Parts: sequence; C-alpha cells; structure tokens
Amino acid sequence: MSDLGMGDVEQLLRNALVPVEPPERLSERLERTLSEVTDAAAGELADWELEIGDPRNWARPVIAATALGVAGASLAVVRARRHAKKKDTHGLRAIEHSLEDVLGQVRKRLDG
Repeated sequence: MSDLGMGDVEQLLRNALVPVEPPERLSERLERTLSEVTDAAAGELADWELEIGDPRNWARPVIAATALGVAGASLAVVRARRHAKKKDTHGLRAIEHSLEDVLGQVRKRLDG
C-alpha cells in the first residue's frame, strides 16, 4: 500500500481537478463558428418555401431549425460567459443579454 494519507489524496485530487480556462483565441474562434452556423441556418430558413403537399422537402428546414436552435443557444452561453468575465453582468442577466443579441442577429438574417 501507499504511505499517502487521506488528506494527501484529497489535496492531490484538488490539484489535479483545478478548472482551466481555455485560451481567448479558442473562445473567439468558437464564438465566430457558432455565429456562422447560426447565420447559415437562419439563411436556410429564410430562403425556404414551405411546400405542405410534399413532406420530403421538409428535411432541410427541420435540420436548419435544429442547427439554429443548438448553435444559437450555444452562442448565447459563450457570450454570457464572456460578459460575466468582463464583470458586466452575472448569471441570468448575462444569459438574458446574450440571448437578446443572438435573437437580434437571427431576426436580421430572417428579415433581410
């Protein structure tokens, strides 16, 4: 057996499991990619004309709507973390601000 005491093991685990912040470049790249996916999905939905009689044409808009929801929500979380880091806002307020940003971006894309 080992000579490590319980306190030593706990300290080793604490040191090993310290949260690591990703580099700023990675966060910027992730935000840019999510923004591009959100824009592309919104554009796909804006260009789509609903043909109710043929459900075979529904696959692309369903996939675009799913991508828009996932990428948009992820983008809102990434932006909320950035706002919280800058000490502008925290918690739900940061998420609310970033959701408003993302929804505004999607509305612009769908309208024009």
